[in-house]
Amino acid sequence: GNVIGRGQFGAVHRAVNFNTGQMVAVKRIGLQDLSDDEISNLLKEVDVLKRLSHPSIVKYEGMVRSTDTLSIVLEYVENGSLGQTLRAFGKFRESMVAVYITNILEGLRYLHTSHVVHCNVKAAKILTTRNGKVKLSHFGVTLNLHAKSSEKFKNDVAGTPNWMAPEVIELKGASAASDIWSLGCTAIELLTGHPPYHEIRNGLSIMFRIVEDPLPPIPEICSPRMEDFLKQCFKKNPMERPSAEMLFEHPWLKTVGGEYKVTWDLAMLFKWHLTSF
Repeated sequence: GNVIGRGQFGAVHRAVNFNTGQMVAVKRIGLQDLSDDEISNLLKEVDVLKRLSHPSIVKYEGMVRSTDTLSIVLEYVENGSLGQTLRAFGKFRESMVAVYITNILEGLRYLHTSHVVHCNVKAAKILTTRNGKVKLSHFGVTLNLHAKSSEKFKNDVAGTPNWMAPEVIELKGASAASDIWSLGCTAIELLTGHPPYHEIRNGLSIMFRIVEDPLPPIPEICSPRMEDFLKQCFKKNPMERPSAEMLFEHPWLKTVGGEYKVTWDLAMLFKWHLTSF
């Protein structure tokens, strides 16, 4: 099928299930360079994927294993990623960012209560449906592989560490709180078109700044409520960061996001009327 994405460990193809006619995404992972332990861990991650079921999470459809390839079949999400939307249409208004962040939080809350850490929250890993809902993807399987393949991992991190929490950079381990830090970075990315520290080209310099700065730079265009939301996400001590559940109650999402959701729903209804005739 068509290649719709590429990762460090293989490509994602669009394919058709000839039994049902359903369009699916197939993530192919090469096994030839992996040890038996790494393959065993990978299969455990697939078991985690199997048990996840939520509207804000890309659905697992099945798995096919050959001698040197593991193909993971996933739900196909037609609109691509928020990263692609950013590149095509430019940055979002703050009210729209609040709606997207609320939707992303729904997925994170589910993952965290299922004892799964996404570890890779950024616009490029968040898919959108035709009606504007989001689905989290690219977690679990890829991330444990990253961790196992230390040299590749270092190189990859040095390339795009902008969304990484300081404790992850310092190799203290990822947790649900690390996802919250990355969520703050993603909110800035959606608002400005770029993640924090995008002006710095050197990955190691970015990591140094993330660890040493009190918090990442807050864009001047943020409202006071969004600024407070970001400061909550960017608490240096992960134990002090609010959970996904707690962030739902933040005034920024309650007011800006809530007001916009009504107009967003009306816009969707209007669009449906236009396309129904």
